[in-house]
Amino acid sequence: MLTVEEALDQILSHVRPLGTELVELTAALGRVLAEPVVSRRELPPWPNSSMDGYAVRADDTRAGGVELVVVGRIIAGSLPARTLRTGEAMRIFTGAPLPAGADAVVPQEDVTADGERVAIPRPVARGAFVRPAGEDVRAGDVVVETGETISAAEVGLLAALGHARVRVHRRPRVAVLSTGNELADLGTEPGPGQIPNTNTYSLMAQALEAGAEPVSLGVVPDRLEAIVERVRWAAWADVLVSSAGVSVGELDLVREALVKCGAVLHLWKVAMRPGKPITFGSLESRPVFGLPGNPVSAMVTFELFVRPALRKMAGCRGIDRPRVWARALEAISNPGGRRGYLRVTLARDGTEYGARLTGDQGSGILRSMVRADGLAVVAPDTIVPAGDRVEVIILRALEPRTLGR
Repeated sequence: MLTVEEALDQILSHVRPLGTELVELTAALGRVLAEPVVSRRELPPWPNSSMDGYAVRADDTRAGGVELVVVGRIIAGSLPARTLRTGEAMRIFTGAPLPAGADAVVPQEDVTADGERVAIPRPVARGAFVRPAGEDVRAGDVVVETGETISAAEVGLLAALGHARVRVHRRPRVAVLSTGNELADLGTEPGPGQIPNTNTYSLMAQALEAGAEPVSLGVVPDRLEAIVERVRWAAWADVLVSSAGVSVGELDLVREALVKCGAVLHLWKVAMRPGKPITFGSLESRPVFGLPGNPVSAMVTFELFVRPALRKMAGCRGIDRPRVWARALEAISNPGGRRGYLRVTLARDGTEYGARLTGDQGSGILRSMVRADGLAVVAPDTIVPAGDRVEVIILRALEPRTLGR
């Protein structure tokens, strides 16, 4: 069997970033930038006031206790009428451009003014309460790099620089298929011996989290021709992700169906738990994944294999989840000959994290994923004693109020 690293290397060697598209800035949130954004202007474009007050020449206030003549008024959105001369001040408001000749602003609460003259009791330092031109961005600066995911901050900066549209990588379109006679899709009443379809919805949610666009192919029974037909439905998709039917049972027909559709299979079985039976192949150059049927196994294998592939296809610079080393708060056991990816909660423990199993690690216990902050990576046939450190793959943002649920 392949190691997780060997399997992931094979998978990533068969996927490439998708094409690009130009989108409105308002639609760019969460998208991956396909080309660097180079500023054509300075930000701010001119020196401006950071306070409501008076624009002055610092040298005029050097002696302290001076009075200056107020010769103008500048509000944000307008330009100064003229240059500021020695002995003069101009009323200025936050964000308004400094007049030529001025090099400082004195806040209104620090002066006494009658509309025609302003008394300044203390010397003002050159540059006080002035935002210099280019303080934030200089012309020619690369403000957002290729491969960066656009957040609200990037949207704001791009708007400030006048970018109405940006070029981003196309999101992978993911067809999600669940197989199994025992599954009843949501909206239908399970028959005798049936259970609700879980994997379609958890896998679609994971695809969304990875930045992809998932579409459900529904549930198909364990019949070869039915699976083949449903796989062919996914011809529009960039990626096919199926669950169940990839082991060695009589009704495990997904691998055969993929081959019948023309897929070339690159790997099968990975030395991990949960989730040993996993298939990956290429169908007309499109990645196809066959994940295990148990809900936790499907989610964990998606995390380790499908998510990085989708992130690479979406052009992301970073495709891996962050990892931390945590101290085991109690013994963490991984029996058997496969590396374990065990669900743990994380809590601050002094200067580091402490990790604790979420409970029973059965591959059908979805609540173990609900409670999990991460996956502890534990070698085969290993017990990590309480107090020892263990590597953890972070699955969710670690907010103080949720640590150690």
